[in-house]
Amino acid sequence: MSARHYRKVAAVLLVASVGLAAAACSSKSGDNASGKTTIVVDCPPLKTDNKGKSLDHWNSDVANFEKIHSDIVIKSVSVGAQCDNPPDFTARLQGGTQADVFYAYMTDLQQVLDADAAMDISQYITKDTVPNWDSVLPAIKSPFQDGGKTYGIGYAGYTMGLVYNKKLFAQANLTTPPASWQDVAADAKKIAALGGGVAGYSDYSAGNTGGWHFTAELYSRGGSDVSSDGKTATVNTPEGQAVLANLKSMRFTDNSMGAQQLLTWPDLLTNAGAGKVGMYIGAPDTITAIVTQFKGSYADWAMAPMPGDNGPAKGTLGGGSGYFFKKGLTADQVKAGLEWISYEDLTPGQGQFDYVSQKALGLPVGLPEPMIWTPNSALQQQDQALKQANSTLNLADYAAFENNPVKTVTEPPNAQGIYAVLDGAMSAVLTQPTADPAKLLGDAQTKIQSLITNGS
Repeated sequence: MSARHYRKVAAVLLVASVGLAAAACSSKSGDNASGKTTIVVDCPPLKTDNKGKSLDHWNSDVANFEKIHSDIVIKSVSVGAQCDNPPDFTARLQGGTQADVFYAYMTDLQQVLDADAAMDISQYITKDTVPNWDSVLPAIKSPFQDGGKTYGIGYAGYTMGLVYNKKLFAQANLTTPPASWQDVAADAKKIAALGGGVAGYSDYSAGNTGGWHFTAELYSRGGSDVSSDGKTATVNTPEGQAVLANLKSMRFTDNSMGAQQLLTWPDLLTNAGAGKVGMYIGAPDTITAIVTQFKGSYADWAMAPMPGDNGPAKGTLGGGSGYFFKKGLTADQVKAGLEWISYEDLTPGQGQFDYVSQKALGLPVGLPEPMIWTPNSALQQQDQALKQANSTLNLADYAAFENNPVKTVTEPPNAQGIYAVLDGAMSAVLTQPTADPAKLLGDAQTKIQSLITNGS
């Protein structure tokens, strides 16, 4: 797909060194000798994504855009397989080597502002530069806004659900996906009993991904990492302890999570691609990654809503990504960047929503992503109709997920710092049979409170 940026927190292999990427991002741009406006945009698809088809689609979009906008030149620069690998992203901000239009997660606004790395683009957002702006969900816009000012454009949103292997479910005589964590545990035990090294349920516990998934599972039970005012750590609660106790029980009592632990993003999805994972929590794009990067098959996978405690989830973690505009750009560069993002990411039938071209290239069409349009708006209906008309996947595999939305809860402030702390609790309960959830979360809460208090 042209929806090319997958939400990963763990580091994966880079296709270019940080130094090379930084050098490319810091190349001069602006008004060139021919009178054209040049902008550098980072995070195009990798050559390895969908065997290069995704990059071909991107390059075709760039060429078509430049034909329409003959006064604009788009220069694409790769910053690696993970567009916002936290240490590399921070280094680019601190060194001022980010691209003119640079990719970031929804949780990166404060870091970007602290580095004085992005400019206020509010005055440049008009019906001409971003025609469909009014139909974009507020939840997609707000993570790139502060104090009434807009510093970036969100273009991709996701919520997490339960991703499950239909083939393994059938082999274990399971006909419906679990709706609660109690059901997850029971079904995982049956799937693991199939043998062959299959984990009934799999989860992350390293590289900040463990903390990310702990947070998602905590949200599903009605808890949160921090208080609503953001001033108090709140992980050591009955809900938080239940998350760890459930995982510990599945790991050591039921033996349904497999012996391999300390998994990061590529570890779990590699196992899933090999048919060794029955269930995990994730966003729809993880299925794309299983297929395109880890040799899995779309036919094996489906999605259900996030499970909850003895019933439906009370909340599900949602997030997404967008593009900031580097401080110091000219007005023409900002307008060019907005017009590019509008073309590539915010118009049904074009760019990431060009399902006709994607289908012709053999790319998958039909996953429930990205979630950016206001519900029941004309643009959402137009996009859905185009997707259905060109789908290459079985839409029924995602119907339960799409038709039973769960309240979306955003990531906590200083998410990466909090996730790093919570990795320790997740790794302990999945590797130590005597781990004490209450003690682990008591220690984590103290450390998170220090992060909140000290602002770092």
